[in-house]
Amino acid sequence: MITADSRVQGSSDIAELDGIRVLRLKTLEHKNIGVIRRAIAEIFMPFFMIRNFRKSAFKTTQWDALVWYSPTIFLGPFIYYLKRRNACPSYLILRDIFPAWALDLGLIRKGFAYYLFRIFERFQYSIADCIGVQAIGNLDYFKSWPSLTQKRIEVLQNWLTPRPISYCNIDISTLPIANRKIFIYAGNMGIAQGMGDLLILAEALLDRIDIGFLFIGRGSDMELLKLDASNRGLVNIVFLEEINAEQIPGLYAQCHVGLIALDPRHKTHNIPGKFLSYLQSGLPVMAIVNHGNDLLLMIEKYQIGRVTTDRSQKNLKLIAESIIEEISLHDGKTNTRCKNLAATLFSTQAAVEQIVKMLNFSK
Repeated sequence: MITADSRVQGSSDIAELDGIRVLRLKTLEHKNIGVIRRAIAEIFMPFFMIRNFRKSAFKTTQWDALVWYSPTIFLGPFIYYLKRRNACPSYLILRDIFPAWALDLGLIRKGFAYYLFRIFERFQYSIADCIGVQAIGNLDYFKSWPSLTQKRIEVLQNWLTPRPISYCNIDISTLPIANRKIFIYAGNMGIAQGMGDLLILAEALLDRIDIGFLFIGRGSDMELLKLDASNRGLVNIVFLEEINAEQIPGLYAQCHVGLIALDPRHKTHNIPGKFLSYLQSGLPVMAIVNHGNDLLLMIEKYQIGRVTTDRSQKNLKLIAESIIEEISLHDGKTNTRCKNLAATLFSTQAAVEQIVKMLNFSK
């Protein structure tokens, strides 16, 4: 596995993680910095990776295939370099359609930056022999790309390897929301998530002293959300900083419902990673999503929670209360359905087999 890392001393570093050799290539810092600095760092990232790869112990290694993950959209030049050296097929795991979603949310306009990002986006598509998108709805996006009609574009479901329940340094029994049915949101809190809808939900349920909300993670909107919740007197919400992934199963074991919120302006579709982690832990899902999102059909079809595009306070309250009622009445059946779906549709083994099959087909 090859990755970019600004913390590397020298040009590269080799380590072993769970039996896998990891080559870390020195690049500019591209996390937790300003938007402009991050964009510059990511644009130059693949060129730093090429330069430092040529100095690494793997510079003469030959590979049978290349698999890479987007975001970021900027790995294209590095993948192109490796693909030419190895004359091998490549598979792009596409989890975010950028810059389209940023344009939809008003984060960027159709100016210089947008069209520069489109160049990188087009380039990474052009060098992939197969592209795996994460939702059926995303297939429509590529119908407007005539140059991609000869490529194999397929749905590659997201995946998650099960983790055992272990120690978690968060003990909900010590929090102000102890002894309640806990709605958990774990993950990024930014503009793409539509977190304001979750505050509307919490406000609607203030009178339900048997229901509490735990928001855990980080993101550009976290401090604003804390302030807004405080101003509204939402004493049924607790905000905590993100924890190590190994502790997540232990946290979810103390919760009852997993929350998902997506900004309604999204026109592209995605199935958030947190959705998989909720299912794996047996948590039914309450999802507030954009129109046309694949979760609208999936959650209803498999009876693993509730999903809506109606963001009215009245509707959100009704849905939340119906989930709590279902949990109480069905004595674990919903939890079992969640775990079964995670084990079949979103398994790591299924994703591996699909990718390998397509790479063999592309040779």
